[in-house]
Amino acid sequence: MIDKPIDVCVIYNPTSGRGRSVRRLAGLRRTWADRAAFWPTSGPGQAEELALQAAREGFATVAAAGGDGTVHEVANGLLRSQRPDVILAVIPTGSANDYASSLGLDVGWWRQFDAVAPRSVDVGIVRAAGRSRYFVNGLGLGFNGQVTLESRRIRRLQGIALYGLAVLRTLCFRYTLSPMTVRINDDDERVVPTLALSLALGQREGNFVVAPGAVLDDGLFDYIHAGPLHRRDLATLLPRLFMGRGLPADHPKLWLGRCRRVRLHSESALVIHTDGELFCVPEDGVQDLDIELLPGTLRVLARLG
Repeated sequence: MIDKPIDVCVIYNPTSGRGRSVRRLAGLRRTWADRAAFWPTSGPGQAEELALQAAREGFATVAAAGGDGTVHEVANGLLRSQRPDVILAVIPTGSANDYASSLGLDVGWWRQFDAVAPRSVDVGIVRAAGRSRYFVNGLGLGFNGQVTLESRRIRRLQGIALYGLAVLRTLCFRYTLSPMTVRINDDDERVVPTLALSLALGQREGNFVVAPGAVLDDGLFDYIHAGPLHRRDLATLLPRLFMGRGLPADHPKLWLGRCRRVRLHSESALVIHTDGELFCVPEDGVQDLDIELLPGTLRVLARLG
């Protein structure tokens, strides 16, 4: 339990949830009026810099109010600050809110602080082409990255409708396999045409339950490596994700498991998302990745029990 008063900085994206977040934040502003500072963002990347500033100014808790993109930026700012004592709070007002779901946080959790507590959770880091990025919910490449790219072209929709339409468009127009060498934990190497690869910390990716057994603090990624699947294969697999059942472990073109590190080389340039934010697009020419898990690196508020 966190005792009042709370030293909180709320970093919010006024355009998240397709512009609906300002209305959703009205109650939060009233409830936290005497305990929180509210800092709006004005463009991509600013939430990260504001989080870094808030940590350096001594805020004990920094809240990300928005979707998974805002959470991603705020988490990167806090991790860059080198202040492991700062707590991340997630106020879900976005289109997907995947990370909040894995934390057990609903839209109005902030009305009951006695129902949440700090928890140390794992973080991933991806390195490619001389740069790196932290992620807290998951990384996806190939088909999954293309879905993220396609979702940026869709207006007005949000949630499952947004990502469902993005999946259908990707399935129809951007369905490609790339020859890849994928090495899991430095000892299990697979060379195979690849449709998609996901490394999950949380259970959901774009509102789809891709890793129902994923745990945020078990020191492991849950990985889903989809090999040379045909469109007809996805016709039977996608409904399982819609219904939250996960994917079958015995499918001959799927590899599921847990790991701490993945290295890969792709014969073609990759499109990759981290927490639903684009890390790279094919024009960037990224073909080699090194992805590593950092156990217990971030403190977050999560629902008790």
